[in-house]
Amino acid sequence: MMIHSPLPPGKVWLVGAGPGDPDLLTIKAARLIGAADALVFDHLVGEGVMALARADARRIYAGKESSRHTLPQDRINTLLVDLAREGLAVVRLKGGDPFIFGRGGEELETLQASGIPFEVVPGVTAAAGCAAYAGFPLTHRDHAQAVTFVTGHLKDGTVNLDWPALARQRQTVVFYMGIGAAGEICRQMVAHGLPAATPAAVVRNGTLADQRTMLADLGTLPARIAEAGIQPPALIVVGSVTGLHKHLNWFETNR
Repeated sequence: MMIHSPLPPGKVWLVGAGPGDPDLLTIKAARLIGAADALVFDHLVGEGVMALARADARRIYAGKESSRHTLPQDRINTLLVDLAREGLAVVRLKGGDPFIFGRGGEELETLQASGIPFEVVPGVTAAAGCAAYAGFPLTHRDHAQAVTFVTGHLKDGTVNLDWPALARQRQTVVFYMGIGAAGEICRQMVAHGLPAATPAAVVRNGTLADQRTMLADLGTLPARIAEAGIQPPALIVVGSVTGLHKHLNWFETNR
């Protein structure tokens, strides 16, 4: 049994909660969650993670789901400052890693400007967790010598990305928050040089008991997503490594 010593008051810990499976938390993350006075947590932080919190800890939901925000980002930033100024030990819990499409940098800038001490605890980002549990490596000497993480939904709502850099052979590209823009993503990848037959996959609810991996290619992926009714949270992975799912799919076949 882990013993949680008290945390210093008036401080914020920005903690990565991992991709879903609570067993993928770091030891430090689990210790901080169990000792915090207050937890501000996002939509993708599951019940198994929150179950580690103290019974008397203050829990504040700040979830963001496909542009439906319980709290706007600037309000979350201010909330963290206010809680710390109350003298609380605050854990800000974010799915995956807080510095990979988690807006963690924006929150820390507000804390720093307000004179609030903070620490950052990295987490397993969704791309690494989902790929591992789907049975395809993000890099492989026979398939991909580079991997790129990219958001499928920019701050201004567009999908205006560096398509020539993304549409290159022998790399893996992982699109976060890209399900709603799957059609445009696939069109642009093909328009900028990748064959329509380039393998691609969607992993939904990665690392959780109901994880689902769907294989396709750039030409068929948008229609397959629509037919299957796939909704977020899900990642799009483009690259030949996804074909290894057929042979290395250890998680979904062993459920």
